[in-house]
Amino acid sequence: MKLRSVVASLSAMLLTGCALGPNYQRPLVKTPENFRAPDPMPAPQATSLADLKWWEVFKDEKLQELIRAALAANYDLRDAVARVAAARASLGSTRSNQFPQVGVSGNVQFTRLSRQDGPLQLPSAFAPSQNTNWGEATLNLLSFEVDIWGRLRRATEAARANLLSAEENRKAVVVTLVGDVATAYLHLRELDYELEISKATLATRQDSLNLTISRQTGGVATLLDLRQAEQLVDTADQTIPALQQQIEQTENQITLLLGQGPGGIVRGQDFMQQELPPNVPAGLPSALLERRPDILAAEQNLVAANANIGVAKAAYFPQISLSGFLGGQSTQLSTLFNGPHSAWSFVPQVTQPIFTACRFTWFR
Repeated sequence: MKLRSVVASLSAMLLTGCALGPNYQRPLVKTPENFRAPDPMPAPQATSLADLKWWEVFKDEKLQELIRAALAANYDLRDAVARVAAARASLGSTRSNQFPQVGVSGNVQFTRLSRQDGPLQLPSAFAPSQNTNWGEATLNLLSFEVDIWGRLRRATEAARANLLSAEENRKAVVVTLVGDVATAYLHLRELDYELEISKATLATRQDSLNLTISRQTGGVATLLDLRQAEQLVDTADQTIPALQQQIEQTENQITLLLGQGPGGIVRGQDFMQQELPPNVPAGLPSALLERRPDILAAEQNLVAANANIGVAKAAYFPQISLSGFLGGQSTQLSTLFNGPHSAWSFVPQVTQPIFTACRFTWFR
């Protein structure tokens, strides 16, 4: 029993080992003792704008429909989602290297030889059998690396960090997309409001021009008054085409974010009816920075780079791999799994780099 315990302990040490390379620790950032802020500081609010969901910030139903359409069809977001799926698949593939790969194989061969007489006659004892059968079934242990130095575990750690980084990048794309759609839509409603004002201004100045024409006909107004009124009408008339052009460009920008072709945008609430988001409450700036997806993605990239140091350092040490098979071989299927027909093979292999032309000197 003691021998079995010792063997089990040694096997566990060989299979687990200690991972080379430094363990990740978040860098310490020295923060100032105080910040430039009004004195006294305003009282913190119970809820923060960062805690609200985008459909709780933007109340316009048409704007919410546009944002949902963008989240479903935007090409940049689709690319970010595909990158997350690729990183998840890479993690599964990398992690699978830590476990033995077992497979089953088998084959049956039936051979019939010709007994046609030739010029050279052999005795019957030397004549081969006309029918030959051959069967083989094996349980294969494909190459399994004993992760003593933690190379595979560090590689799995790096792949997991890459997956988390891709997920944070996806969140950053979502935040940017929602912000771009909302900004473009509110800018569109602002242009619509400006167009209404310009049309109302044009109508007012046209009425003023008609009045000036009547006064100039009656000898009350001068020709200079008439020309000034005409100039005001022309100035107001020129702003309308420019605003209409900006409106079409903004609509095309929104449809591009939606992954659609250029076209019109259905409006919702008027510009003056839009609810303004609440003010950002005063607080510790670093608390908001820790919630930004792009900063979290950068930290996960640092975690992956830190784990890859362990992968590189493990290349200095021998790589131990095991492979083999267990099965049976027989000329008859009925005796394929009998004791005398069993076959097995066990091949330990050790690989140690000796000269690599300074490939690993960068990690010393």
